[in-house]
Amino acid sequence: MAKYYIGIDIGSFETKGVLMDDNCAPVHVCAVKHTMETPAPGFFEHDAEAVWWHDFCAVAKALVTESGITPQEVAGVGASVLGCDCLPVDEQCRPLRKAILYGIDARCQEEMAWLTQHYGDAGVLERFGHPICSDDVAAKILWVKNHEPEVYAKTYKFLTGSSYITAKLTGNYVVDQFLAKAAFRPLYREDGSVNKEECSIFCRADQLCECRVVTDLAGRITEQAAQETGLCAGTPVIVGSGDSTSEAVSVGIVEPGELMCQFGSSLFYYYCSGHPVNDPRVHAGNFTVPGTYSVSGGTNAAGTLTRWVRDTFFFDLLKAQNEGGPDAYAAMVSYLPDSSQGLVCLPYLAGERMPINDPKAKGVLFGLTLDHDRGHIYRAALEGVAFSLAQNVRLIEEVGLPVDHITAVGGGTKNNPWMQIVADVLGKPVHVPAVTVGASYGDALMAAVGTGRLADFKELKAMIRPDRVYQVDQTRHQEYQKLLSVYDDLYPSVTELMHRI
Repeated sequence: MAKYYIGIDIGSFETKGVLMDDNCAPVHVCAVKHTMETPAPGFFEHDAEAVWWHDFCAVAKALVTESGITPQEVAGVGASVLGCDCLPVDEQCRPLRKAILYGIDARCQEEMAWLTQHYGDAGVLERFGHPICSDDVAAKILWVKNHEPEVYAKTYKFLTGSSYITAKLTGNYVVDQFLAKAAFRPLYREDGSVNKEECSIFCRADQLCECRVVTDLAGRITEQAAQETGLCAGTPVIVGSGDSTSEAVSVGIVEPGELMCQFGSSLFYYYCSGHPVNDPRVHAGNFTVPGTYSVSGGTNAAGTLTRWVRDTFFFDLLKAQNEGGPDAYAAMVSYLPDSSQGLVCLPYLAGERMPINDPKAKGVLFGLTLDHDRGHIYRAALEGVAFSLAQNVRLIEEVGLPVDHITAVGGGTKNNPWMQIVADVLGKPVHVPAVTVGASYGDALMAAVGTGRLADFKELKAMIRPDRVYQVDQTRHQEYQKLLSVYDDLYPSVTELMHRI
């Protein structure tokens, strides 16, 4: 009987699944769209049951039925969801509120400030490894405790997205050791055990999941989950992880010196290091690949920024698309000029994570003149995301880590001009792999490791095939250094005004 592996990734606006054969080749892909709720400024949520579980079941069924395989041929399942989420559930794994999403959700600013004062700067760095930010799930848990005491009192477990999906599939509550130690600090120790002493401020120790390696088996699909997903009861399910982790693995970012840049709704990156990094300027910790470490960060608005540009300035192309015309994003490319003519965009429309860590930051279009049109605004937006990435790459190098190889993944890689802009801004080649299915492919690959089809991450990496490389235009790189210096100075110049709004 043939063997197949299913990987399903749930992102900000889309859930995508891939069916992978025994040779690690994708044979069928399925995706469904969903929305993100913003009930208040700075609040971003998903309905875990109506979005996460509904989408997982729908995609799992579609992968099997549309491909024509039988459920019995599925040898393993892996899932990833947005990384740093906070979802309280009851003893039946029923969500008690909508999931508070990753770093774009900035509701816990008061909790961040209180924790910083409570611990002191040195205590924060000792416990969190960086200044407390909106990526830290512990601060989100504290927000629930402070603002929704009735929810807090009923909470059996505080989950992140992947933990919720694996719990629904297997009945077991587990979390990837990397995600636990990176996103849930200081609630887990370095050995993966729950840090009971630190928990007292946030929650009970028994409200947290068991920490496991991402490719460990979380369990097997229950009879109830089999009925809902169309998969077979008893099918192995791995622990799974966050979407960006799986995206990195999907393109072979498993060895030191490699940087993965995920161009999705946000831009998230992982740098793989061979040794621990202890520097408060970066978010560092272990990595999902055993024996490696990471530096990670992100820009809150990447795909969401281009979506805003499309909906605000290219609504006619969107209308044409909805009436059966060409894809609006593809059509927008023809409007891109060769230069933004000095227009600089700060892409902080949803606040910002690295490197400024400012949830109150606002977007800026600086240098507008009567000569600029919507094409210039679009190009400036693409450049703004690239400039933000350049600041992060510079930071990685400043802490002594060589960036030897850059791989771009995600939906943004379909935009060839954008990838060329990134290469020209960074002054480094940007590689795009042959398979760009994304995190769901990484989930399927790790399911193959977890079930023994692949021996380890080294064998997994050997399955990754390259596709194209964007080489640096040195002339443009030099031109971009001038604009980058303006970008560097712009945020500090207007920070106080941003916070005054």
